[in-house]
Amino acid sequence: QVQLVESGGGLVQPGDPLRLSCAASGGAFNSYTLGWFRRAPGKEREFVANIRRSYTNVDYADSVKGRFTISRDNAKNTVYLQMNSLRPEDTAVYYCAAGSSNMMKTFRRPSDYHTWGQGTQVTVSS
Repeated sequence: QVQLVESGGGLVQPGDPLRLSCAASGGAFNSYTLGWFRRAPGKEREFVANIRRSYTNVDYADSVKGRFTISRDNAKNTVYLQMNSLRPEDTAVYYCAAGSSNMMKTFRRPSDYHTWGQGTQVTVSS
């Protein structure tokens, strides 16, 4: 059974960059579609980005497109989320997730994933 651990969260100022990491242990990392979600206070968990088994097959929420970049390093069993030009509205707990790859799924829904990390807090404030 795969386990996921996020890291890299923190307090940054608007416009700053931040990179989140999610390290996996166990399971078949190379076979998974990996995603990032976030939950802001008082809001539902929302999709941020995903990356399929192919490194080039990625998808982003409109709210982060052009600012965030998802990537994976299969040799390190790690998925990353590079966040640039951060805004106060990006403040949230960020979660990574793993799902069994399936071309019929969009992997934009939490139900598309079977394993979740514990989350890491990102706060964007001046």
